Amino acid sequence: MPNPFLIDTDAGSDDAVAIVMALRHADIDVRAITVVAGNVPLEQGLLNSLYFCELCDADVPVHAGADRPLLREYVSADWFHGADGLGDWGDRYKPRQSQPARRHAVDAIIETARSTPDLVIVTLGPLTNLALALRKAPDIVERIARCVVMGGAACTNGNVTPAAEYNIWCDPEAARIVFRAGLTLEMVGWEFSQGDFVLSIADIESVRNINTPYADFTIDCNIKGMKGYEIQTGEVGISLPDGVAMAVAIDPAICTVKSRHYVDIECDSELTRGMTVVDKLNLADDTRNAAVWRETAASATKSSICWELDAARWKDLLYQLLR
Repeated sequence: MPNPFLIDTDAGSDDAVAIVMALRHADIDVRAITVVAGNVPLEQGLLNSLYFCELCDADVPVHAGADRPLLREYVSADWFHGADGLGDWGDRYKPRQSQPARRHAVDAIIETARSTPDLVIVTLGPLTNLALALRKAPDIVERIARCVVMGGAACTNGNVTPAAEYNIWCDPEAARIVFRAGLTLEMVGWEFSQGDFVLSIADIESVRNINTPYADFTIDCNIKGMKGYEIQTGEVGISLPDGVAMAVAIDPAICTVKSRHYVDIECDSELTRGMTVVDKLNLADDTRNAAVWRETAASATKSSICWELDAARWKDLLYQLLR
């Protein structure tokens, strides 16, 4: 029986690849796509998500959610993904017929969680929608089998500040709610969008040689992001953090080393806003540090942190799903 997924997305170019992967997988049943403002504004994210479904000939409801963070001013990532989130191709990636569902994303998350045993939620953008759903219906925590979060940076550098990854930085208060909620949460950080996890020039050629609409879309919509990634890191290639997180959601064995730790989100300091503070040494259980970690230890549950992934296995899965 196919595994039921709900995907919460901000519909940028790496989200596009992740969603195509899920829609193309024979053993994944995407029950709903919920959209949040992030890489692009909400309305653009809706259009993009509808296009992803049309590309894959998938009849999946797409729900509009939060158009801004809980407390912060909304800041997009259009400098990286383009104004349309997909590399500024004009009308090339606009949906032709599909319309968004009427139900709000928050209600769609709640209703899907309550009605779907073994539901897997995969978050690819800021965590605003999920935080609002958890605040409105805390009972859904027990009904979500897995929550795979593409976000954060575990004991390493971020991509929007030295301390923070964009999805968490964009709405840190929402991220704090989600990480403290008691979900069976798996964090796949931004560190897995660098080095061996990046599509190299040779990898890009391999994807082009697949010669399907899905493969061509994967490369074309990420060309602008490829340039942004080179400016950001000096590395040449296509970085797909959301695709990597989706691969872990589909095939948990891709995560070869993980462990459970308390995680809290920095919300007070502008210098480290959105930092995922991972208690790697389990200092929250050390009485010498009780004052430092009292709030986190009292309110948070441990999350599974992915420390090592199988890069070759992730790429093999991607190639299979683009054929």
